[in-house]
Amino acid sequence: MSSFAIALTGIAMLLALLVIRVPVAVAMITVGVGGYVSLNGWMPLFAYAKTSVYHAFSNYDLSVVPMFLLMSQFASKAGLSRALFEAANTFLGHRRGGVAMAAVGGCAGFGAICGSSLATAATMAQVALPELKRYKYSGALATGALAAGGTLGILIPPSVVLVIFAIAVEANIVTLFQAALVPGILAALGYVLAISIYVRVKPEAGPVGHRAERRERLRALVETWPVILIFAIVIGGIYAGVFHPTEGAAFGAFGTAVIAFWRGGLRLDGFIDCVRAAAVSTGMIFMILMGADFFNAFLGFSRMPLELADWIAASGLAPIAVLMLMIGIYLLLGCVMDSLAMILLTVPVFWPIVAGLDFGMPEADLQMWFGIIVLIVVEVGLITPPVGLNVFVINSMAPGVRLKETFIGVLPFLASDAIRVALLILFPAITLWLPHLLK
Repeated sequence: MSSFAIALTGIAMLLALLVIRVPVAVAMITVGVGGYVSLNGWMPLFAYAKTSVYHAFSNYDLSVVPMFLLMSQFASKAGLSRALFEAANTFLGHRRGGVAMAAVGGCAGFGAICGSSLATAATMAQVALPELKRYKYSGALATGALAAGGTLGILIPPSVVLVIFAIAVEANIVTLFQAALVPGILAALGYVLAISIYVRVKPEAGPVGHRAERRERLRALVETWPVILIFAIVIGGIYAGVFHPTEGAAFGAFGTAVIAFWRGGLRLDGFIDCVRAAAVSTGMIFMILMGADFFNAFLGFSRMPLELADWIAASGLAPIAVLMLMIGIYLLLGCVMDSLAMILLTVPVFWPIVAGLDFGMPEADLQMWFGIIVLIVVEVGLITPPVGLNVFVINSMAPGVRLKETFIGVLPFLASDAIRVALLILFPAITLWLPHLLK
């Protein structure tokens, strides 16, 4: 069997293991080690393993991951999600569908200090679901809006998945954060527009809520100052080059911890819980990274990515056609895999192909443009049936709402995502404008 055939067999085996719910890290290590041994033998594997794990985890950029995860935990204890939702609700709640719009706005704000989609969805659901139920929103719209809004956590900076993508393609984390901001804002606005259209078609799905007085709006807006301050310090400092993303994440974690303590939401037991939760999530991500390292080494020795890139270059397919094919593969993988696993599995194969095609832009711009498109498509996988991790999380928190209703509720948001992806493909300047401006 040729090395190319062995690589294809390995990928098929990996997907089969993921379908039967073998943990991602275990599946990648198993297939990676097996493929490496079949191509090189046991002794080269031992020689590789004794240094590869150290080199993989000694990357300074990876230290940003536990910091952002810890910041997310502290932000939840500080009650910032409730402040964001209530502020958005005082401005939008009196409109038809306004409470659902406020939930999306709260998700966008919380995503700016969280970096995790599932954490954003679960945290905002605890705050927004009781209000949506109180105003008699339909189960489909209430849970669909929260599931879709939660995906903003991996798009609006800071984003743990975006950090992993940057490391995988050796891109600049700061410029990728810059590139993600405008598409992230467009995503939030697109979701709000989707809700507006939804309630015009089905007015009973999103009844009108309470109209807040100017004093209430001002008071609610003032309550969001910690989020504004943290975002300005962390993201503003990173964009301005004041400090490295890891340093910014450390400042953010410390700041959210202080705010949580000051507000009474963080004491010793809570602090220990936050550290433990961040450590568990970090361990899970690092195990997946180790599995991806073995799997990518196996693919590298098989020369499959390079041979595939050469084949596509010789096929005469237009670069956009290749990109659309990749997007289709991401949508299919989204049915069986989580976002981080998709990034680590596909980027080592897809990026050499994309880098070898002529999209009419320098490599640094191509990394940003391709990375944001990939991130959005991966985000779509979080709300796409039959898996849709965000859908399952939100539905489990909404007793009485059938899973089918939640999947129906996310359809308008999937349409919004499709339009946004098309715009970003047709007009790369939307993604590249801010990084070029801040050069």
